[in-house]
Amino acid sequence: MAALAAHHHRVFSSTTTSSATPRTLLLHHRRSSSLTFPSPSSPPAHGRPRGARALRHASAGGSGAAPATSSSSLEELSRSCTTWTWRGMRVNYLVRGEGPPVLLVHGFGASVAHWRRNIGVLSESNTVYAIDLLGFGASDKPAGFSYTMETWAELILDFLDEVVKRPTVLVGNSVGSLACVIAASDSTRDLVRGLVLLNCSGGMNNKAIVDDWRIKLLLPLLWLIDFLLKQKSIASALFGRVKERHNLKDILLSVYGNKDAVDDELVEIIRGPADTEGALDAFVSTVTGPPGPSPIALMPEIKIPVLVLWGDQDPFTPIDGPVGKYFSGLPSELPNVRLHMLEGVGHCPHDDRPDLVHEKLLPWLANLPSTAEPEVALT
Repeated sequence: MAALAAHHHRVFSSTTTSSATPRTLLLHHRRSSSLTFPSPSSPPAHGRPRGARALRHASAGGSGAAPATSSSSLEELSRSCTTWTWRGMRVNYLVRGEGPPVLLVHGFGASVAHWRRNIGVLSESNTVYAIDLLGFGASDKPAGFSYTMETWAELILDFLDEVVKRPTVLVGNSVGSLACVIAASDSTRDLVRGLVLLNCSGGMNNKAIVDDWRIKLLLPLLWLIDFLLKQKSIASALFGRVKERHNLKDILLSVYGNKDAVDDELVEIIRGPADTEGALDAFVSTVTGPPGPSPIALMPEIKIPVLVLWGDQDPFTPIDGPVGKYFSGLPSELPNVRLHMLEGVGHCPHDDRPDLVHEKLLPWLANLPSTAEPEVALT
């Protein structure tokens, strides 16, 4: 759901002035090929299993049944979920496999299930953690909570400190990537040993991208929409229309390079958590809140190895935009950064074309220096 914030102005326009199907909300997810899991390692006992309800809802609902293999994969994910209590709020997460730890951090509107095409492969050689950020998936969505990028970064660091308890590679997509960048730049306890960014967002919402002429033209409209979204009845009507299955699918088709990845199961994975209590408030808070720190300001502070994977068909953070241009030129400026452009891939590479992501990610992880070794540039 990464483009939810990116194109919310288009949804609103379609809702109020036209009967055309809105193509806005940017979401993240992928096609229904089977996912197999190795024998699970027992997750730490930080809470009762949670996440199952949302994942079962996603695998069961829809206007077309997903293949049995995909449904069983989602059930497997749901059974592996447990909870960790953070500042009195429940956070849903999954753990799989054995080896050096990797934490997967989804983008706006997504959840643990967004990584269903990656967890099995990565857990063959790593201990894979996947987390639902506060406000999304099966994690708590507290009433009146003000969501910020800094809060999610603090959650990530505390999760590493209290649950993982080992130096970890952070893997994030979109807004999740930015949260990982902030966490890595704030970490003073050697909690983060590597960083993988999949089409990193420039901010929590469009207000961050002020150097893009496309955003400058839309700023007055964005400010107006922010004001209107703070009116409960307007926000509820908009959110309800966006959640309609045919609208969600239309939106997903607009942000995925691989159109075959957009199926009914994907739509339901997004729609299920969006129907839970507090989801509307999380949406409004994220779209109308402060954009947070810029990755452009933070990346020079990060000295650990960084892998950047970028889908070149991303309409949300296009490669010719300020954030895309910055990251494309980063390897020539920072020796710890490695970049791969992924041809024909949209905003969520790991879900759009997981094969291309694994082709670059797995060797990079295997060659990552141990925590006892000095930091070197990866080739």
